[in-house]
Amino acid sequence: DAVMAHGHGRCRCCCGEAAGGGERGAAWGLYLRIDRQRLQCLNERREGSGALVFRAWEERGDRAQFVESDDDEELLFNIPFTGNVKLKGVIVMGEDDSTHPAEMRLFRNIPHMSFDDAAREPDQTFSLNRDPIGELEYPTKIARFSNVYHLSIHFPKNFGAETTKIFYIGLKGEWTEAHRHEVTICNYEASANPADHKLEQITPQTHFIS
Repeated sequence: DAVMAHGHGRCRCCCGEAAGGGERGAAWGLYLRIDRQRLQCLNERREGSGALVFRAWEERGDRAQFVESDDDEELLFNIPFTGNVKLKGVIVMGEDDSTHPAEMRLFRNIPHMSFDDAAREPDQTFSLNRDPIGELEYPTKIARFSNVYHLSIHFPKNFGAETTKIFYIGLKGEWTEAHRHEVTICNYEASANPADHKLEQITPQTHFIS
């Protein structure tokens, strides 16, 4: 049937939107593949607000949902996916003012990044334009982002305001189920537990030669 013709043989899970203008929205469906239990946003003013910016493309205009930075203008998102992602593009939508982020830095597959970690060289950096309607797409270097299970997005600065405000972040690409290579994490104790190694108390025998 004609509706499935665009599916490239793989079920896209959004065939219901295929009619009409749903094509564009369907492309930005990676938000459905985020492991929201483990999604982190560092320096968010309101706890949990960072997760709100990852939503359907059609809902990007909902200005009740946004994240604002707290102590300074930096924001850092740690985004784990439920499988492997080929990331093709990013949209960043903010206010048409100086709270809009001015730069975006992408890091792949470095879980639990901190602001200290963000000092390293990113996989790709973008200078951002103000985008109050969520129309500007920043294409990634697909070869570099073809097997991403964790994406970190660092916004180091904005256009001069005290804090940064973001309404919507769109992620475009393809998702594939993770192959079952469960990583076994062995917890080696960093310091030996003295209780495990009871040293026999060696009492030095002093022999006096008389």
